[in-house]
Amino acid sequence: MDPFSTKSLALQAQKKVLSKMPCKAVVAALVDDTSSEVLDELYRATKEFTRSRRAAQQLLKDLVKVAVKVAVLLRAGQLGAEELARLRRGLAMTAVSFRQVAFTFDRRVLAAGLLECRDLLHQAAGPHLTAKSHARISRVFGHLANGDFLAALYGPAEPYRSHLDKICEGLGRMLEGGTI
Repeated sequence: MDPFSTKSLALQAQKKVLSKMPCKAVVAALVDDTSSEVLDELYRATKEFTRSRRAAQQLLKDLVKVAVKVAVLLRAGQLGAEELARLRRGLAMTAVSFRQVAFTFDRRVLAAGLLECRDLLHQAAGPHLTAKSHARISRVFGHLANGDFLAALYGPAEPYRSHLDKICEGLGRMLEGGTI
């Protein structure tokens, strides 16, 4: 089993952010158990797709760093949350429904939604994030919107099928719980 864990990665990010933030609860709320499970499955699927542990770890590190920074900006009121939240929820619902309803998956629809989310995030966070953070956003969404990655993930072959099942199960719980 690979020793990489998004929980430990999130903890490292929390420590870094906590040195500049007064409240631990703000960062601890960013990555809960369900989110961690979804991210772990995304890591495994990415590792399988890229055939590179290092590339998969880097993608998840970038994703967690971006998520923490965006959450901090949202909580500080420096980022418009309404449209981004609507788009994020819509993407999660689309991803889950593509899994639940046979023969409905369309990689162009999902990729276009992910790229729209990326562009909206770049626009909303523009002056608040560094060029390095914007590059992380581009890398993360570039990978997630990759048509070949989406086709493999939503294809019938294992191990992608089991990864997708667990990702969608976690997304479903997050949708029901209102965290997305």
